[in-house]
Amino acid sequence: MTDPSLFVKALGIGVAVAAPVGPMSLLCMRTTLARGWRYGLAIAGGIAIGDALYGLVAALGLANLSGFMLAHEKPLHVAAGLFLIHLGLRSFRPEKSNNEVAKAVSVRGWRQDLATSVLLTLTNPPTIIMFAADFTALAPASGLEPTGALATVAGVFAGSLLWWGIVVALVSVLRRAVGRDARNSIDRISGIVLASLGIAELRRGIPS
Repeated sequence: MTDPSLFVKALGIGVAVAAPVGPMSLLCMRTTLARGWRYGLAIAGGIAIGDALYGLVAALGLANLSGFMLAHEKPLHVAAGLFLIHLGLRSFRPEKSNNEVAKAVSVRGWRQDLATSVLLTLTNPPTIIMFAADFTALAPASGLEPTGALATVAGVFAGSLLWWGIVVALVSVLRRAVGRDARNSIDRISGIVLASLGIAELRRGIPS
């Protein structure tokens, strides 16, 4: 029988994994500030799904899949770096009119934001190692049964989504408090930081 406390403990792991500041944190905050809470939540949901998928790999002990991801870690870092640089440089495009912005936002819907954040989250294979270590501490001596593994994965998803939901709510309050010019300035600064993080990812993926 599955221990109900597994879900609660895994929820804490989900929060702990999501809390450190990194490229995904910046992407979530920047998207919320520039485009609103709905799109911020799409990014948040994608990150939580990515965390849950890695948690599932670790919880079920899928060594072949985790080994494959870790073996291809460098190409994944390169892909993530190029995409982060692309996202960062987008903040320096010529400013559009309100109608053009509205049209762009409607085309680039929340589904695309969700898929983007899932893919970016999955370009960090070492996350599997972190989840595997955490799940080893949670598992009984006999190991996690499938129902226990799914309970921990659900907890990770809930914890990650809870954290990002709080982040989106706080940034949404800030968005209402600052004007458009201030938002544009913050967007450009965050774009520079995001591109810099992308360069760092490239350096991790390209052999020296």
